[in-house]
Amino acid sequence: MTTPFDPTGEGGPGGREALTIVRLANFVTPVSGGLRTALRHLGAGYLAAGHRPVLVVPGERRHEQQTEQGLVVTLPGPVLPASGGYRVLTDRRAVAAELTRLKPDRLEVSDRTTLRWTGDWARRHGVRSVMVSHESAAGVLRTWGLPRPLADIAADRLNAATARAYDAVLCTTGWAAAEFRRIGVPNLVRAPLGVDLTALQPLPPAARAAERARYAEPDQPLLVLCSRLSAEKRPERAIEALAALRARRVPAVLAVAGAGPLRERLAGRADRLRLPVRFLGHLDRREALARLLGCADVVLAPGPVETFGLAAMEALACGTPVVVSRSSALPALVGRAGVAAADTGAGFASAVRKVLARPEEARRSAARAQAERYGWPAAVEAFLAAHGVPGRGVAEEGRDGRARHRA
Repeated sequence: MTTPFDPTGEGGPGGREALTIVRLANFVTPVSGGLRTALRHLGAGYLAAGHRPVLVVPGERRHEQQTEQGLVVTLPGPVLPASGGYRVLTDRRAVAAELTRLKPDRLEVSDRTTLRWTGDWARRHGVRSVMVSHESAAGVLRTWGLPRPLADIAADRLNAATARAYDAVLCTTGWAAAEFRRIGVPNLVRAPLGVDLTALQPLPPAARAAERARYAEPDQPLLVLCSRLSAEKRPERAIEALAALRARRVPAVLAVAGAGPLRERLAGRADRLRLPVRFLGHLDRREALARLLGCADVVLAPGPVETFGLAAMEALACGTPVVVSRSSALPALVGRAGVAAADTGAGFASAVRKVLARPEEARRSAARAQAERYGWPAAVEAFLAAHGVPGRGVAEEGRDGRARHRA
């Protein structure tokens, strides 16, 4: 099914072959965050590498559009109750018909629950398939209230079925890969995500001061939460941290960028506690988000099941240190550019104070330096390698759990 790469109809450079890489994803909306951003950058990278990426997502009605990340196909999908607007692809017959029409050479899937059946479809049609694990199944189940032993058992069954269904399971961090290593999955690969180091850069001091003045007085530490406001992200931790800081006479203020089902509950709690919190809603302009992240003193990432934490990495790219949940994958990713906090308001407040105790320019330069380890070009190369396209960026899990790179 491969055809020569040929953007002009006259043959591709070096005889390179173009692959049709069809990507399926649920839980993607115009106001969703990290997954939507990752899909966009990966698709744009595949396109720049000479391939034909197609993204299939749920929406209100069928629609096709050529974009910077290739063709985006929207299929009708119902809204998931109590999800804040997320839709899912539930019509298997319609999805299968679309896959048959698109004739993929590679299949990349970003939902290992409702879309896991597509692995069998790919195998029947001779298509190499990759399931991208964007979260910890056990962690998500625990956030839903399932006790740890039961969550681990359920996750093990889900993950074993996922590994059997696909040619490869791709995890973006060792933390995310751990639950697959625990059950001895043989087809596990590692590839990082990235951050846009060009669009997201530290603000010059004068611009930073001017932007910061919109949210805080000079003596008020400015905290920012950039997150979907849903239960698994634990956004209430930011409110609790602010309350704890102000109880210790730290005159911090909080700006919240994001939307989600918990928005009204969080606003009500902030009002009852008389806390200085500004809810900005979803910032759809990347420039506005970059300015907000760049002018903050500290960005909070309280989600305990974050596997890459794109918002935290974007904050680092803007030169802003982060405080992250010690239960997530983020402590290893942010390194000394942030502080890992206990999963309580007091724990996050203590971590914020540690960050603020560091000299400002030192902590900002450390943040940017850490982000520069995670550019999108390397991530794209690694994902393509997982699809069987030669590259240096993919890592295969050894029996000892270490990532071993292979060409």
